[in-house]
Order: sequence, then structure tokens, then C-alpha cells
Amino acid sequence: MANLKETYLKDVVPALKQKLGVTNPMLVPRLTKIVLNMGFGIVEKDVQKQLVQDLEAITGQKAVLCKARKSISNFKLREGMPIGAKVTLRGDRMYEFAERFFNVTLPRIRDFRGVPNRGFDKAGNYTMGMKEYVTFPEITAVTTASGLDITFVTTARDKEGAKALLEALGMPFMGR
Repeated sequence: MANLKETYLKDVVPALKQKLGVTNPMLVPRLTKIVLNMGFGIVEKDVQKQLVQDLEAITGQKAVLCKARKSISNFKLREGMPIGAKVTLRGDRMYEFAERFFNVTLPRIRDFRGVPNRGFDKAGNYTMGMKEYVTFPEITAVTTASGLDITFVTTARDKEGAKALLEALGMPFMGR
């Protein structure tokens, strides 16, 4: 079992029960999945293949190609062309990725002061973007600079519950 999962079960659940005023432990917010999304647009096949391999190296799981739904002539985009890739992590892999992300990747960002507070939606999920994914230790060389979106999907019913959960798991937010 992942260390972060053990920490969640032993330390975070009782702390969140007390902080949120919940009596039933099943009502305590938890991570459901983590989705990593990379949009690379229209690029050559070899660059596209390298970006997908990088995403697979970061997550340890096979990436799914996202294809264009409809053609847009101004962008030279045709229906069915691959324009991105995504990976959905659940279970132990999700907790292992979250632990590596909080403890290894985020501290490697230059002049890092914490993640912004504005990434929460009304359903209790948190989305953040990274301009470059070079800070992941699995990446040795980058051929093309590409961004990466990371979404933490929780069972929290509001922003406050989601923020409390992610803070308890170890995500450093700006201006506590």
C-alpha cells in the first residue's frame, strides 16, 4: 500500500472528521482519481510519439490519445486527428503519483511558493496547469516544450472540503 494512502487512512481521516465536523467517516472527502491531460495540437508524428511516451513515463500507465471531434479549416485540423493525450490514475497508482508530485516534483520548480488557490471548481475538484513538465524526475530530456494539466477529483461537496483534503495530503498552497 502506498505511504500516502496509509497516511490518509490513519491521520487525515480523523483530522478531517474533526475539522469538518463530520461524524460518519464515509462522509470525509477522499481522492477519487487524478487525470493528467496534455494537449499538443498539430505536431509531427515523432514529436507526438515522444510527448505520449513522456506522459506514460510520468504516470507509469498507458496514455489515451484524444482526437479532434470536428474539422476546423482555419487551424488545418481534420476530424479524427490526434491533438492530445490523457491518463486517468485510480487506486494505489493515484496515491503513489500524488505522493511523488507533492514531495518531489513541486519542490523542484524554481521559485516555488505554492500552488494557486484559484483552481477549485464548485464540485470540489482541483485543477492546475504546468507550463513545462521538466520538473518530473522521470523526464531526462525534453524535445518539445509542452504543458500539462493535472486534475484532482475528490468526493468533497465544496471548495473548502477539497482544500482541506489536499492540504492534509501535503499539497502546498499559496498564502496559507
